[in-house]
Amino acid sequence: MKNVIKSLIITLVLGLIVYYITIPALNVTSLGFWAFLLSVGLIYIFVFTSFLVTSPVKIINKVKKEDIPLSINVVLASFFIIIIGIFTINFILSPIFFAKDYSKRITVNQNTSFIDDIKEVDFNQIPLLDKASTTKLGDRTMGQQTSWVSQFYVSDLYTQINYNNEIIRVTPLEYDGLIKYFTNRKDGIKGYITVNSVNGQANLEVLNEGMKYMPSAYLNEDLYRKLRFTYPTLIFDEANFELDDNGKPYWIIPYIKYVGIGIRKDIIGAIILDPVTGDSTKYKAEDIPKWVDHVYNADLIIESLNDWGNYQNGFLNSIFGQKDVVNTTEGYNYLTFDDDVYLYTGITSVAADESNIGFVLTNLRTKETKYYNVPGAEEYSAMKSSEGLVQEKGYEATFPLLINLNNRPTYLMSLKDAAGLVKMYAFVDVEDYQKVVTTEASLGIEEAARRYLNEVSFDNSNANIITKEITINSIISAIIDGNTYYYITDTDNNRYSLSIKVNTSLIPFLSDNDKVEIKYRENNNINEIIDIKTI
Repeated sequence: MKNVIKSLIITLVLGLIVYYITIPALNVTSLGFWAFLLSVGLIYIFVFTSFLVTSPVKIINKVKKEDIPLSINVVLASFFIIIIGIFTINFILSPIFFAKDYSKRITVNQNTSFIDDIKEVDFNQIPLLDKASTTKLGDRTMGQQTSWVSQFYVSDLYTQINYNNEIIRVTPLEYDGLIKYFTNRKDGIKGYITVNSVNGQANLEVLNEGMKYMPSAYLNEDLYRKLRFTYPTLIFDEANFELDDNGKPYWIIPYIKYVGIGIRKDIIGAIILDPVTGDSTKYKAEDIPKWVDHVYNADLIIESLNDWGNYQNGFLNSIFGQKDVVNTTEGYNYLTFDDDVYLYTGITSVAADESNIGFVLTNLRTKETKYYNVPGAEEYSAMKSSEGLVQEKGYEATFPLLINLNNRPTYLMSLKDAAGLVKMYAFVDVEDYQKVVTTEASLGIEEAARRYLNEVSFDNSNANIITKEITINSIISAIIDGNTYYYITDTDNNRYSLSIKVNTSLIPFLSDNDKVEIKYRENNNINEIIDIKTI
């Protein structure tokens, strides 16, 4: 009995140390909680047996069966019960028996219209820089700060947010190791980096008061330890670093519920923590402030969408018949509309083809999800198509942005060289990935879009086409990148652009005062003629 009491006391002390280090949620639905209990049981067994023999390695030879106390048997039985219990509960609550519930993890609105919902692209609000390019710019900015670069490093978070109608990525500085933490913890970390995702402008923003509650901090100033001691039963998801409308930094930490133990995860709210003071507020999902952009992470959204696509007609159908079974494509990207950040990904059939049957947009603050029935090229096929057009250069395409260009769903990509620098822009038609145009990035994104619209012809039935008769007042030609374009002004002073590819046998012979019938798309400056014939 004496050994049992001593073992319990030592186990309690060591268990508290393990808890302080691992900080599991005191929640029976968390796998971390049960792992902690199992580790405490192992500590008890190790401590107790150490009292029986001088070397635990020799325990098999020196400990008789009758020497093993009831407490050890209870711990070992508990191990068995916990492991079998977790497996049994999760098996019962798996998609095998609850396929319908899995299919309802996310509500997908399918009563949508791409043209009505997705505004015509504004190139001043398009995040052309991906995370890799952003990271290079952020590291370059940090490298210029000679007094800081030896003490801190730049976090790789780079959360994309909508900040006062600007699309930026923001990331904090972090302590560069234990020693740097102790030498700087009094003042904290007084800066974070922002990179404009449209124009690439990077800035190191300096704070009046330093941030103390950070993932790279130690002891009680560690971000997750601060959260755990404030909310001991909550299960936390990954933290996001964001700015409010005044530029004040906050940590956004979603909290989770599970059905079963560690399965069918959902986010039910978020903690907003001030990294300077450590003060925090707990919000339910529906009450989270609108300036917050990231609550639901991309992996959870993709997992939920795949369950929605797999299990609508039951578990067996997802394996055998596979009627109406769909999955997300491998990649995703972020788009910004109406002061919110959305996750974009394609939806494809389970057949291994290179096409999408549509795509979804999910609001990362509210989880509101819309499906758009726009069949077309799968994203990686579009990427290969753009890379193939300049294959001699060896450029690599970024994952596409989906935009509304002239009322057509269009992929927009950057083409980067081996150093990660953006060299070209590529536009690819979603419905036909062979319609692709690349343009030097130095000419600007708007010029790239204009050339794409001039060089690629579309099915007239899928666009807003206007037909009318005009009299040519003036017509001039220009050669751009080896392609001939004509620019027409009619007698009503309307302006039009026209590629010679539209009608090579007619266009070179047009002159002033000719009357023609044209089909064109309206544009803010110059209307695009897609068909022309004489009257």
